[in-house]
Amino acid sequence: QVQLVESGGGSVQAGGSLSVSCEVSGGAQRHSCLGWFRQAPGKEREGVAGISSGGAKIFADSMKGRVSASRDNTKNKLSLRISNLKPEDTGMYYCAVRFCPSLWSCTPCRAREDDFTAWGQGTQVTVSS
Repeated sequence: QVQLVESGGGSVQAGGSLSVSCEVSGGAQRHSCLGWFRQAPGKEREGVAGISSGGAKIFADSMKGRVSASRDNTKNKLSLRISNLKPEDTGMYYCAVRFCPSLWSCTPCRAREDDFTAWGQGTQVTVSS
């Protein structure tokens, strides 16, 4: 059974930076697309970033310039860092995975909610002004 566990959320002041991490376990397939999503209070969940097992990254247009992401395939770990945080970045941050039969079928790895099959419980990020 696939499990994803996020960590690293917390409270930070506007203008600061925060990193969140996700550890994936239980997946049998070698190739995967890992995604970060967030859900602000009262809003729908939105995609933030996607990273294929080959390292190709796609970021949401609204986040470009403030977000970076990385993954360590040997540790099955995914990280997201957001800089210049704004109060509107407040929300639950989730990681998710979809497994692929080949590296080719994992790309493009976009954070589109319907494509992902397993989700973590989320970690809360709160940005105060």
